[in-house]
Amino acid sequence: MSNNAVDSIPAGNRRTSALRQSLIEFWYYFSESKTAVIGLAFLVGIILMALTADVIAPHDPAVQYRECLEQPPTWGAEKCNFAFGTDYAGRDMLSRIIYGTRLSLVAGGMVVILCLSIGIVFGVVAGYFRGWVDIAIMRIMDTILSVPGLLMALVLVAILGPGLLNAMIAISITYLPHFVRLTRSSYITESTKEYVIASKVAGAGKFRIMFITILPNCMAPLIVQATLSFSTAILDTAALGFLGMGAQPPAPEWGTLIAENRDLMLSAPWTVTFPGLAILLAVLAINLMGDGLRDALDPKMKRS
Repeated sequence: MSNNAVDSIPAGNRRTSALRQSLIEFWYYFSESKTAVIGLAFLVGIILMALTADVIAPHDPAVQYRECLEQPPTWGAEKCNFAFGTDYAGRDMLSRIIYGTRLSLVAGGMVVILCLSIGIVFGVVAGYFRGWVDIAIMRIMDTILSVPGLLMALVLVAILGPGLLNAMIAISITYLPHFVRLTRSSYITESTKEYVIASKVAGAGKFRIMFITILPNCMAPLIVQATLSFSTAILDTAALGFLGMGAQPPAPEWGTLIAENRDLMLSAPWTVTFPGLAILLAVLAINLMGDGLRDALDPKMKRS
């Protein structure tokens, strides 16, 4: 195509075409990893299950069937027909796991949103201003990193009080340094490139340079970090729930389900096995997808 023909294409159409081409290229490299595609498909299934829990759950997760206490998994029975069995109170485990998907996904998503929004701001500010601002922010992040994450989360929840919301806030604080450090390092790397210098020469203001010119080019590693943090946030939320510091009964969060039935581990093992498998499969699927995102977004991993 000649230069005149290219110039005749509206700028909006050119941007749309470039975006479409980028998405096609991304999917090509992402789909090369079959495990990543499987992880994505499984994650989509989990999200759909959470959205349609009211429809697909066979029973109300809070209803107690007192005549079917600790009923093992049964199929086709006229009475006490529960595919995943019941817990100590006679509640359907399958329905509670399905509804628990909502809490676990919301917890993981909120942690990632908080870490991304706050971490990006602090990381960009530290990378742009440098000097004492950079030193102050990074020393605070180093202080947080010096304490084991789960231990700090437990301390914070103990101060704030048990509950799913406080657990999400505590986990977000423990994950925040990773996002700040990654944003800062990516920002400093990008800030020395020619397009940034050209933007400064053109008279762009500080805000435009920080968040419009440079930040979009730092998002690839942040997306990968957010995906992997999503899975670990689900895992840590379940851990806090198991310790009684996260979602409180009768909320059917996966970790809380295990905590409620831990005394039945030998007599009714299905009450802890199925919630544990739900956590395992969800975290595994997200991690597989995260590995595929890393390979697709990292230019060094792309084959020529």
